[in-house]
Amino acid sequence: MSIRVAPEQLAATIRDLPIAYLLTSGAGPRPHVGRVQIALSQDRIAVSGAGATSRVHVAADAAVTLLWPPLAPEGYSLIVDGTAGLHDELVVVQPERAVLHRPAAAPAAPEPETGCAADCMELPVDG
Repeated sequence: MSIRVAPEQLAATIRDLPIAYLLTSGAGPRPHVGRVQIALSQDRIAVSGAGATSRVHVAADAAVTLLWPPLAPEGYSLIVDGTAGLHDELVVVQPERAVLHRPAAAPAAPEPETGCAADCMELPVDG
């Protein structure tokens, strides 16, 4: 299921989720994951608390993902893909795609529009 949400709703969704993780890619086969703090700044997401490995990865590859786990087992995770840059002590992410995701109650065929077989909601990101 896809539901369009205005950018200001993305900001409200982020404010309601207390725990966020930054996923970055390095030279190895696995992503690096670190818990971070989030602040909203206009249409960008300011990430503080990124460790040295995350910062090295962002400098080498700007493609990142932010993940907010659900507040309850049946809740949605928020996943935001974007392009990041380093600004002083912050990693600043320009969101490119955002989706609220949770597993489907029963196996389902993927939706033709999104290819998602779970209970997903696309959150459009203006940028």
